[in-house]
Amino acid sequence: MLYFVARRLVSALSVVLATLIATFALFFIAPTDPAAAICGERNCTQQRYNEIKSNLGLDQPKVQQFAEYAGGIVAGRDFTTSGVTQHCAVPCLGFSFKNDRPVTEMIKDRFPVTLSLVIGSSVLVLTIGVFVGSMAAKRRGNVGDRALMTSTLVVSSVPYYIVALMVSLYLTVLYQILPRGGWTPPTENPVKWAAGLLTPWLVLGIYNCTSYARYSRGSMVETLSEDYIRTARAKGLSDRVVTYKHALRSGLIPVVTIFGLDVAASLGGAIFTERIFDLPGLGVLVLDSLNSYDLPVIMGTVLVASVIIVAMNFLVDIGYSLIDPRVRLS
Repeated sequence: MLYFVARRLVSALSVVLATLIATFALFFIAPTDPAAAICGERNCTQQRYNEIKSNLGLDQPKVQQFAEYAGGIVAGRDFTTSGVTQHCAVPCLGFSFKNDRPVTEMIKDRFPVTLSLVIGSSVLVLTIGVFVGSMAAKRRGNVGDRALMTSTLVVSSVPYYIVALMVSLYLTVLYQILPRGGWTPPTENPVKWAAGLLTPWLVLGIYNCTSYARYSRGSMVETLSEDYIRTARAKGLSDRVVTYKHALRSGLIPVVTIFGLDVAASLGGAIFTERIFDLPGLGVLVLDSLNSYDLPVIMGTVLVASVIIVAMNFLVDIGYSLIDPRVRLS
């Protein structure tokens, strides 16, 4: 087991390192000029352009830029702008070109918003999706099964941003059936925090649960056909006990695996949800940084998202190996 964990850990670290190199190459070695974008087209003298380039360290060789960036992640880094030196603490993901702030601080400010959104919607995704999929599996082949699966296909066939826009326009603005989205830190007012996230939770959770309903149905149909399920029924156990105590525990293993990876991917930023419902999360931070050409912020959020995905993948592998020892042997 220790060898399996060590092998997975080395693989995860190598993926993070490869992502770091690829992201740096994409944003800083590409034929772009952040200094020119910051300086602007008007009133941009050569002296000001050279000063911006020197302050950002863009006049140094690319290898040295990467070494300083990677070193800042593990040891911190100092930045000098307009003659003022500021320290970026570990892990330093760079310094914003536009806001004169460490990228790590900007991500820390936005991360609780995205985390709250993802956790709340994920609970609804797993709960509703598994329930609907289990109900359809119990009634496979009949009208109820077809109705449930058809409804999930209809909902998932509509682009998410259209669903979110329609809910925001009609249910929160025109008819005011649901509260409008907004962010309030839970430490300040937990009730207002939950009220501001209720509509985004419902929209994101109900929309994404459609795929989990299909996953759960397929897994449960296969599990309900196993010999031990027929044995449990032959012993006289009730259909409810057989379905939810015996079959569901085995049928949820592949669903939980997919769920763990999806949660990690969602933490990268639910861009449409945050923009439509006015939530200042990581997705909005990325969009604003793209508009302002703030490459360190974009690179930092991409790197954080990749680390989260790799870490969740690592935890899923370990958890799956504990459930099924055949994974360790393979």
